Amino acid sequence: MVHRASRRLARPARVRQQRAWRQLRTASVAAAMAGPALVLIGLFVVAPAVYGIYLSFTNKSLEGASALHTQFVGLQNYRTLFTDGGFLQSLGLSAEFVFFSAIIGQFVLGMIAAILLSRTTIRFKGLFGAAILLPMVVPETVAALAWGSMLAQGQFGTLNRGLGWLGIGPVDWLQSVPMLSIIIINIWRGIAFAMIMFQAAIESIPKEIEESARVDGASAWQIVWRITLPLIRGPIQLYMLVSTITTFAIFGLVYFLTQGGPGDATNLVAIYIYNYAFQFFEIGLGSAGSVILLLAVVVLGTVYVRLSKAEV
Repeated sequence: MVHRASRRLARPARVRQQRAWRQLRTASVAAAMAGPALVLIGLFVVAPAVYGIYLSFTNKSLEGASALHTQFVGLQNYRTLFTDGGFLQSLGLSAEFVFFSAIIGQFVLGMIAAILLSRTTIRFKGLFGAAILLPMVVPETVAALAWGSMLAQGQFGTLNRGLGWLGIGPVDWLQSVPMLSIIIINIWRGIAFAMIMFQAAIESIPKEIEESARVDGASAWQIVWRITLPLIRGPIQLYMLVSTITTFAIFGLVYFLTQGGPGDATNLVAIYIYNYAFQFFEIGLGSAGSVILLLAVVVLGTVYVRLSKAEV
């Protein structure tokens, strides 16, 4: 009897031991699989970010006395930036660029393209979708050079040559309307990403819902406004988050086209940071600007996430 009772007591302990061993083995496998990725993220994302934050509190420079003797200056770099009208102007220009190109332009045109491609009655959908996807696969530098050729001044620009056939004189687009030009170009490049996200979300909506709405007499606009958009609210918010972050940090496309000019008309915050860090060699000030940009993106991301949770 005693031996049998001891075996009953030992059985739960053995089960708990086996369960703990399985959990440990699962955790070990997960750590082994995620380990390389975590190491790479730590080396190439976290470490540079931490080092950049450290540099923002120093007078680090690539020339002069501070290049040899870097000193800790506290919040001096941040005070300098927030009292610099040029930096505040660059933040405003970046906000304008993000709002009109990503939040308005890419969203509206990407949604229209996604709705059209989700319709079975549309002909040549493959050709239409390929034409929209093409800008997404073109490298940023190639896209900038192509648009630079199209918007070139004088009669040699592609767009001006087309206007010449209509009897309209040439326009120096990147000098007369620089912000509008880069907004249109960024919309052209970003429609594909919006279309892919929205089309996948629209096709996941059960067809029975739209068919029931049509039977009840709903128009195509009412279906889109009252059924499609509310049901894909999650993907829309995800797109807004991703597009806002990536557009705020855009650099190459604008730099190759205008270099922030004419004057400061397109001097976005990323170009402002680049100029201070690598044109004027003020690494500390450039790092402080990068940290401010990072904080702005984090705040926007937090707002989007909180809005998503509130609506859910």
